[in-house]
Amino acid sequence: MAIRKSTMQEQVAQAIAQINPADRVIVTFHTVTGPSPWLINSLGVIAQAFVKYYFVTVTDQAVVFHKAGRMSARPKELVAAIPRAEAAHLVSDVRRAAIWSSLKFQLPGEAKPTRLNVGRYWRAELDQWVPAVTGAPIAA
Repeated sequence: MAIRKSTMQEQVAQAIAQINPADRVIVTFHTVTGPSPWLINSLGVIAQAFVKYYFVTVTDQAVVFHKAGRMSARPKELVAAIPRAEAAHLVSDVRRAAIWSSLKFQLPGEAKPTRLNVGRYWRAELDQWVPAVTGAPIAA
């Protein structure tokens, strides 16, 4: 089970290298979907069934989504790989907060944008990811 951030990032980089060995990882963060994590935690175990965990990575060529294991925090199957030129238009409503930051991303095949909640532990990576994808700095 990966616990350290660096171990998780290495595992994601290995998963991306298997897909495209020529691509270089710029930054990766771990996220949970759904409404506010505060609300999910207050609803208990039943609410956990409705959230998904992802690793979201920006590389030289694409924005890549991998499912993340709930218990192991390892990257699982590839969900989407969106060319970077297209990805900038799919990001919206970026909100940086003290504990849980969030943004919305329009995943292919989804009717509406998916809310991605990013914990404080991954905030530095989010601060790098947003400008790498959108070209605009994240608002404090």
